[in-house]
Amino acid sequence: MRICLISVEIFAWGKHGGFGKATRTIGRELAARGHEVFAVVPRRSGQKAVEELDGITVLGFPPAFPFAATRLFRECDADIHHSCEPSFGTWLAMKAMPDRKHVVTFRDPRNFRDWRMEFARPSLNRLQVVHNYLYENNPFVRRCIRNMDAVYTIANYLIPKVRSMYGLAVDPEFLPTPVAVPEAVTKAGVPTVCYVARLDRRKRPELFLDLAAKFPRVRFVAAGKSRDRGWEAFLRKRYGDLPNLEMTGFVDQFSSGLHTEILGKSWIMVNTATREALPNSFLEAAAHRCAILSAVDPDGFASQFGYYAACEDFSEGLSRLLEGDTWKARGEKGYEYVRKTFETGRAIDLHLAAYERALGNR
Repeated sequence: MRICLISVEIFAWGKHGGFGKATRTIGRELAARGHEVFAVVPRRSGQKAVEELDGITVLGFPPAFPFAATRLFRECDADIHHSCEPSFGTWLAMKAMPDRKHVVTFRDPRNFRDWRMEFARPSLNRLQVVHNYLYENNPFVRRCIRNMDAVYTIANYLIPKVRSMYGLAVDPEFLPTPVAVPEAVTKAGVPTVCYVARLDRRKRPELFLDLAAKFPRVRFVAAGKSRDRGWEAFLRKRYGDLPNLEMTGFVDQFSSGLHTEILGKSWIMVNTATREALPNSFLEAAAHRCAILSAVDPDGFASQFGYYAACEDFSEGLSRLLEGDTWKARGEKGYEYVRKTFETGRAIDLHLAAYERALGNR
């Protein structure tokens, strides 16, 4: 099968977001099963027009000239075009290859309220948010979603949201993000809490770092960096001297075992973002038997598998999870759910089944 993945990014060449992580993981696993996999993405600094990455042929187009992707879709000559989050590239693929099959997975569907939150606390600057909005949510994109051969979401709670946002006649289906699930982990002998995300303003890492000051007997590990160097420098200057805090910087999950090591030792993973869909970090943390402490609760992940800080009571939540090893039972429950639902082999089986269904409707 020839499969073309369409995304706004892939986890490489300085771009390391959740969409890119999912795109690279899906492509790598499909290629490992013998399928011919392409990824069409905006080209980043240091990226050549054609690259090979984990068995994926990555075709990059200049971000300022998105119509250049039209030629790339024709060159792929794919049976299935899978948008790993809708964008203008989704519409271009349908225009370039109208006689082929097109499916889309919503990983973070953003309505007007969501975009307003992005604009209020941008990762880099407000101009970047406006650019993302125009590329990912313009009328062409919105119109083509209703003409897809299949529409999926990565979380059940997103199903009614996507149907309402795009005026779909039927509910989207659930399609899990593939996640590696280790058979065993060795937790640290002392209470250890981690943060695994960008240090951008929208993620509010300062709330996690404040916890380190309030809980001196707990070890805190912050893995990630900010797109805003000035903001990150401020955080490091303010919190860097805390003796129970380690700030590792960016961790490449595909070339280093440090990401797995951090999650494996941690008891609790904290997410302080103002807004999330179902981030990869929730799934990865649960796969490593971490409890989830978060102010957002997609599909009940925090309330079932940790503590839902609905009132942003992170200190209270951390105390409750540490008390009587509550974190351990919650983490084990999350592990079982992720193992049964998101484990890589099972998730890729479901992706291939989705492609086969679409191709069967030629």
